[in-house]
Amino acid sequence: MTSINQNEWVALCGVEDVPVLGSRVVQRQKGHPVAVFRNTENKVFALLDKCPHKGGPLSQGIVFGEKVACPLHNWNIELVSGCAVAPDEGCSQKFAVQIEDGQIYLNRAELTTLAVEA
Repeated sequence: MTSINQNEWVALCGVEDVPVLGSRVVQRQKGHPVAVFRNTENKVFALLDKCPHKGGPLSQGIVFGEKVACPLHNWNIELVSGCAVAPDEGCSQKFAVQIEDGQIYLNRAELTTLAVEA
Protein backbone atom coordinates (compact mmCIF):
# COMPACT_ATOMS: atom_id res chain seq x y z
CA MET A 1 0.00 0.00 0.00
CA THR A 2 1.23 3.49 -0.74
CA SER A 3 1.74 6.00 2.03
CA ILE A 4 -1.34 7.75 3.31
CA ASN A 5 -1.66 11.32 2.04
CA GLN A 6 -1.99 13.39 5.24
CA ASN A 7 -3.87 16.08 3.30
CA GLU A 8 -6.61 13.60 2.38
CA TRP A 9 -6.67 11.33 5.43
CA VAL A 10 -6.85 11.97 9.18
CA ALA A 11 -5.06 9.63 11.57
CA LEU A 12 -7.51 8.46 14.20
CA CYS A 13 -5.95 5.75 16.36
CA GLY A 14 -4.47 2.29 16.20
CA VAL A 15 -6.68 -0.63 15.22
CA GLU A 16 -5.95 -2.09 18.68
CA ASP A 17 -7.43 1.06 20.27
CA VAL A 18 -10.90 0.09 19.04
CA PRO A 19 -12.29 -2.77 21.13
CA VAL A 20 -13.06 -6.04 19.34
CA LEU A 21 -16.84 -6.12 18.76
CA GLY A 22 -16.96 -2.52 19.92
CA SER A 23 -16.54 1.01 18.72
CA ARG A 24 -14.87 4.34 19.24
CA VAL A 25 -16.59 7.68 18.72
CA VAL A 26 -15.00 10.47 16.69
CA GLN A 27 -16.37 13.94 17.35
CA ARG A 28 -16.61 16.34 14.42
CA GLN A 29 -16.71 20.13 14.45
CA LYS A 30 -20.16 20.07 12.84
CA GLY A 31 -22.75 17.33 12.63
CA HIS A 32 -23.19 14.01 14.37
CA PRO A 33 -20.12 12.09 15.50
CA VAL A 34 -18.72 9.14 13.59
CA ALA A 35 -18.63 5.64 15.10
CA VAL A 36 -15.64 3.48 14.19
CA PHE A 37 -16.28 -0.26 14.63
CA ARG A 38 -14.01 -3.32 14.78
CA ASN A 39 -15.21 -6.88 14.37
CA THR A 40 -13.60 -10.20 15.36
CA GLU A 41 -11.76 -10.37 12.02
CA ASN A 42 -10.14 -6.98 12.79
CA LYS A 43 -12.08 -5.35 9.96
CA VAL A 44 -12.72 -1.68 10.66
CA PHE A 45 -15.80 0.26 9.55
CA ALA A 46 -17.01 3.83 10.08
CA LEU A 47 -20.61 5.07 10.10
CA LEU A 48 -22.42 8.17 11.20
CA ASP A 49 -23.25 7.50 14.86
CA LYS A 50 -26.97 7.73 14.14
CA CYS A 51 -29.39 4.91 13.38
CA PRO A 52 -31.58 5.63 10.32
CA HIS A 53 -34.66 4.61 12.32
CA LYS A 54 -34.89 6.90 15.35
CA GLY A 55 -31.38 8.33 15.52
CA GLY A 56 -30.05 5.95 18.18
CA PRO A 57 -26.29 5.96 18.88
CA LEU A 58 -24.95 3.05 16.84
CA SER A 59 -21.67 3.25 18.79
CA GLN A 60 -23.55 1.83 21.79
CA GLY A 61 -24.89 -1.14 19.80
CA ILE A 62 -23.70 -4.72 19.70
CA VAL A 63 -21.34 -5.62 16.84
CA PHE A 64 -21.75 -9.09 15.30
CA GLY A 65 -20.15 -10.22 12.06
CA GLU A 66 -20.34 -7.20 9.76
CA LYS A 67 -23.43 -5.68 11.39
CA VAL A 68 -24.30 -3.61 14.44
CA ALA A 69 -27.58 -3.83 16.36
CA CYS A 70 -28.97 -0.41 17.27
CA PRO A 71 -29.34 -0.14 21.05
CA LEU A 72 -32.77 1.53 20.85
CA HIS A 73 -34.89 -0.82 18.76
CA ASN A 74 -32.46 -3.58 17.73
CA TRP A 75 -32.39 -2.68 14.04
CA ASN A 76 -29.49 -4.45 12.30
CA ILE A 77 -27.28 -2.10 10.31
CA GLU A 78 -24.71 -3.41 7.82
CA LEU A 79 -21.31 -1.98 8.66
CA VAL A 80 -20.11 -2.16 5.04
CA SER A 81 -22.98 -0.12 3.59
CA GLY A 82 -24.58 1.59 6.59
CA CYS A 83 -27.98 0.27 5.46
CA ALA A 84 -30.60 -1.43 7.58
CA VAL A 85 -31.21 -5.13 7.01
CA ALA A 86 -34.60 -5.88 5.40
CA PRO A 87 -37.43 -5.62 6.20
CA ASP A 88 -36.17 -2.41 7.87
CA GLU A 89 -35.20 0.46 5.58
CA GLY A 90 -32.85 3.41 5.63
CA CYS A 91 -29.12 4.01 5.74
CA SER A 92 -26.62 5.74 7.96
CA GLN A 93 -23.82 7.59 6.17
CA LYS A 94 -20.70 5.45 5.78
CA PHE A 95 -17.16 6.83 5.86
CA ALA A 96 -14.11 5.59 3.99
CA VAL A 97 -11.48 3.89 6.15
CA GLN A 98 -7.83 3.19 5.37
CA ILE A 99 -5.50 1.09 7.52
CA GLU A 100 -1.73 1.47 7.29
CA ASP A 101 0.81 0.03 9.71
CA GLY A 102 -1.95 -0.75 12.20
CA GLN A 103 -3.21 2.86 12.19
CA ILE A 104 -6.79 3.82 11.24
CA TYR A 105 -7.31 6.79 8.91
CA LEU A 106 -10.59 8.47 7.96
CA ASN A 107 -11.14 10.58 4.86
CA ARG A 108 -10.72 14.26 5.75
CA ALA A 109 -13.27 15.53 3.19
CA GLU A 110 -15.94 13.10 4.41
CA LEU A 111 -15.38 14.12 8.04
CA THR A 112 -15.95 17.78 7.22
CA THR A 113 -19.03 17.12 5.06
CA LEU A 114 -22.29 17.38 6.96
CA ALA A 115 -24.63 14.44 6.68
CA VAL A 116 -28.13 15.18 5.46
CA GLU A 117 -30.35 15.39 8.53
CA ALA A 118 -33.54 13.33 8.39
